[in-house]
Parts: sequence; structure tokens; C-alpha cells
Amino acid sequence: MPVLVAAVAYLLGSLVAGILYSRALGQDIRDRDLPGGSGTVRQYGRWAGIAVTLADTLKGLAAVWLTHMLAPPWTAVAAFFVVLGHCYPVFFRFRGGVGIGPFMGALLAVAPVTILGIVGLGLVIMPLYKATLQQRLKLNAVPFATVIVLPLGVLLALRYGGLPELLAGAAAMTIRTVHLMIAPPVRPGLDSQRETKA
Repeated sequence: MPVLVAAVAYLLGSLVAGILYSRALGQDIRDRDLPGGSGTVRQYGRWAGIAVTLADTLKGLAAVWLTHMLAPPWTAVAAFFVVLGHCYPVFFRFRGGVGIGPFMGALLAVAPVTILGIVGLGLVIMPLYKATLQQRLKLNAVPFATVIVLPLGVLLALRYGGLPELLAGAAAMTIRTVHLMIAPPVRPGLDSQRETKA
């Protein structure tokens, strides 16, 4: 059962909304930005970003909610693999986003109070970071806020539930964040050309 849960969650996570949206426009957002909600806002505008965030959140919600209904002991497995699929999508040469959307959806399925607290604090921290430290640290606001908010998330999860799912999703996001920090920058157009030729 855990193998089936992992496989289904990973495949669902691999449907990265930002990439699908940009491909529908004849482009690949990954040539210029990450394919999550914030990257989509920067490249295509607010409404596109909201739609992409909603779609990515819903796939995380679906993966963990279905697992909670059918195989409750394995919800953390579903949370890990739906986020991992978003970060390393099999359908798009394993180049995805950071996993914020599916992570939020995964927690929303089992611990809505926990994720609402995390999101609320994140919405406070990100503008403050952009106004003060981002120019010096040169790090995107989302990974920075994630590192700061996670300890609060653990405290909320201990009280309101969702700790296994939070830790599982955070583990997948950490893998991707570290990878992005050490990976060489993407050369615009090159990877999309390779995918077209493949």
C-alpha cells in the first residue's frame, strides 16, 4: 500500500500547473523563473499566479485527503511524494518548483489550523524580508520565510495535528531548496530546446 500511495501522489504532484500554463502559451516558464505561484505572478500576472497556486494546492489536498480516506496510516507518505513530484516532475524532466502549493494542500487536508497559522506568519514575514534583507542576502522570499516559519509550524502541528505531514512535506521542500542553492543557473532557452528535440 505505501508504494501505491507514493506512486499515485508522485504522479499527481508531477502535474505542475505553472509549467502546464506556460506550455499552453507556447512557452516554458522555467526558462525565466520557477513554475510556482510566485514565479507565475512575476511572469504572467496576478490572476495567473492565483490560478496556478490554487491548482497546485488542490493536488496536494487531493493526494493527502484521498490517502486519509483510503489508507490513513500513509498520509505522510502521500505528503512527501506529492511535494517531491512537484519539485521533480517526471513529466517535465524533473525540473519543477519548490513545493509550497502542494505542501499547503497536503496540510490543509489533515490540519487546516496548522497551515493557516503557517501561511499567516509567512504573509507577514515575506514583505518584511523583501523590504529589509533580500537585497543583501539575494535569496528568494519564499525559502527564507519557510525557514523562519517552520518552527512555528511544528508547534502548531503538535497542538492541532499534522506533524507527520508537515515534516514529510518540509523534507521534500528542503531537498529542492538545497538543490536550487547549489545547482548552476538555468540558461534561458537551452533546456526548453532540449526538451523540444527529445
